[in-house]
Amino acid sequence: MSKTKSTYKYDIEGHEPDPEQKRDADRLIRVCREHLDSLDEAMVRKAFTLCYLSHKGVKRASGEPYYYHPVAVAEIVASEITIDDVSVIASLLHDTVEDTKVTLDDIEVLFGEDVAHIIDGVTKISGVFKSRNTKQAETFMKLLLSMAEDIRVVLIKFADRLHNMRTIQHLPREKQLQIATETIELYAPLAHRFGLFNIKNELEDLCFKVIDPNSFKFISRKLREKKQDREAFIEEFMQPIRKELSDQGFEFEIKGRPKHIYSIFRKMQRQQKPFEEIYDLFAIRIILNDPHKKEDCWRVYSIITDWYTPIPKRFRDFISVPKANGYQSLHTTVITKQGRKVEVQIRTHKMDEIAEKGLAAHWKYKENKEGSETLDKFVTWVRDVLDNPRPDAATEFVKDFQLNLYQDEIYVFTPQGELRTLPQGATPIDFAFDIHSEIGERAIAAKVNGKMTPLREKLDIGDQVEIITGNKINLNPDWIDDVVTHKAKSRIRQFVKQKERQVADEGREIWEKKAKKNNIEISEQELTKVIQKLDYDSTKQLFYEIGKGSADVKELVRVVSEFKSKGRVEVDVPEETRPLTEKEIQETYINAARSISDDDALIINGELTNVKYSYANCCNPIPGDDVIGFISRIGDVKIHRSNCKNVRHLIQTDGERIVDVSWAKNIGSQFLGAVKVIGEDRVAMINDLTDVLSKSLKTNMKSINVNSDSGMFEGILTVFVDDIDHLDRIMEKLHKVEGVKSVFRYE
Repeated sequence: MSKTKSTYKYDIEGHEPDPEQKRDADRLIRVCREHLDSLDEAMVRKAFTLCYLSHKGVKRASGEPYYYHPVAVAEIVASEITIDDVSVIASLLHDTVEDTKVTLDDIEVLFGEDVAHIIDGVTKISGVFKSRNTKQAETFMKLLLSMAEDIRVVLIKFADRLHNMRTIQHLPREKQLQIATETIELYAPLAHRFGLFNIKNELEDLCFKVIDPNSFKFISRKLREKKQDREAFIEEFMQPIRKELSDQGFEFEIKGRPKHIYSIFRKMQRQQKPFEEIYDLFAIRIILNDPHKKEDCWRVYSIITDWYTPIPKRFRDFISVPKANGYQSLHTTVITKQGRKVEVQIRTHKMDEIAEKGLAAHWKYKENKEGSETLDKFVTWVRDVLDNPRPDAATEFVKDFQLNLYQDEIYVFTPQGELRTLPQGATPIDFAFDIHSEIGERAIAAKVNGKMTPLREKLDIGDQVEIITGNKINLNPDWIDDVVTHKAKSRIRQFVKQKERQVADEGREIWEKKAKKNNIEISEQELTKVIQKLDYDSTKQLFYEIGKGSADVKELVRVVSEFKSKGRVEVDVPEETRPLTEKEIQETYINAARSISDDDALIINGELTNVKYSYANCCNPIPGDDVIGFISRIGDVKIHRSNCKNVRHLIQTDGERIVDVSWAKNIGSQFLGAVKVIGEDRVAMINDLTDVLSKSLKTNMKSINVNSDSGMFEGILTVFVDDIDHLDRIMEKLHKVEGVKSVFRYE
């Protein structure tokens, strides 16, 4: 960046702060003093003043002064991520270059090259977010690229997104859903991969609160109701351990935090169990104060297992073999004398800081060998996954990348004993690509623990893997379903694309020969118009179909000849498949919002409407569910539950079609709902269940599907309900039937 004279128009030195500004600046300085190792207070106050003056008069959606936002981001960076004062300064000014008259040259002259470089990175990322024509995937790739240059850029972006999520309630509902979906799909997984677990957990909960507010409130209430019982149990569990640790001279801290709300919800969904049957709702963490070493963690483990029985399959040693993000801890699950399972984590204070703050903590310890090596691994990893990404494969890149972010890890070894970390479910093919791209391309066989093993077989923890290679590329397109790492998937897709290009080139050659024979001359632009009428996305797609024999080149000759003679191609396009124009989408939205009817169930933008709508079969919304609308290509509105998996895809790909909808007060019709019942298999159980529905609740049942095994049964009852409260009453009554163990809404 070239150093030029500053052009800023703000009198920073002569500015006299008003009481509110002074109060906010003093608060930020106090936070920095408390959490940062070093602080240039004068420079932070100078940045605060420029932030205040440059954003003066601008308001946020909440109506608050805009400068509140960069100040809040700076406080997050100082207290929750804890980087350095340079990052605090950059946080205060992160929106100035994009939104005000302040230039990067101004920043460099006033605050130095480091601050200017960080703000430049944050600005470039933010600029991409505002482009409606730029796909989210490309934004995500850009975010990773900036991290490879300076990790502080990404850490500030995390703080920026965290504050935006904390204040998201001030935005329109459809905008909230778009931002929350993007955050839970991209930012939360990336925070997980970078070890920023506090930020990742809060982002997930904030997104969950937006996407599925009813479930969020339900789990929050249940956690509050159980808080006293939970705290009493933790105290009882730790009492003998605390005494033993103190007697042996340990200095320690004990935390018994409940697991965050979204993780509990995911566990309920994954296990198909109600809240009451999810027992590991919290983990007890024993943190040894420095200067305790990692060897002491094992001594603590020994004390715990002297008092409580460990479950061998639930033991994980992340101290000897840390996770890829540097996470270290001992994990064990033990059983109390009352038969209750308890997860215990044991770590030192430094390990805990790294576990809480991940990448930021490694940056703090970058002067140490361990911290420096971990940072180098992060940067190498980012550059590796971004190795020659193709613009046309951005969406595939993110899809693969997200899978790798959340997957558990396994540890395998090379024949020389070198440890390699791979996602769970990895095969020898993934291992080969992890070693080197050429090894993966030429792999023909594998030996696992000395035995010949199929390349597609999944690896286990501790396997020793040897790859046997040939002299030529041996890539198989079918491998795409057998690999889990981005590196392997990317190279296989690239290979498939190359093959497709070859076939497309052959198809083009066939066409050109046929065109020449029939004396047809047509420009590429005209040909593109023709193939669009034939419902092909591109000439490449058409030529590929011709090359592999799926399309008849004679038909193309006929259509092109017709186009050349008439100047058009007459192809019938069914009305329901015709894409809506932007104008039609807007008109549908406006008409839906303005149309009023007294007996409809759908409300758009706060008004009852008579627009045509229907309920999505994928999620079967019921009055009381949080819902959104999606304008279909024929102009009607499809109603989904806001937590429907399909909704996330729709928001990502067609966000402009989302409309804010809610239920009318008096609907007057019934809806299909389903509950799953698990219990003891006994005589007359089905009769008792159906009696509750028909006699006690006067509820009509559509179907019942029951399976029994080893004295237990599972039944799915599909019923007609008025609303979510009606469904809740049904579940409450069914739970009281003798022998019933659990009842919950069936997804």
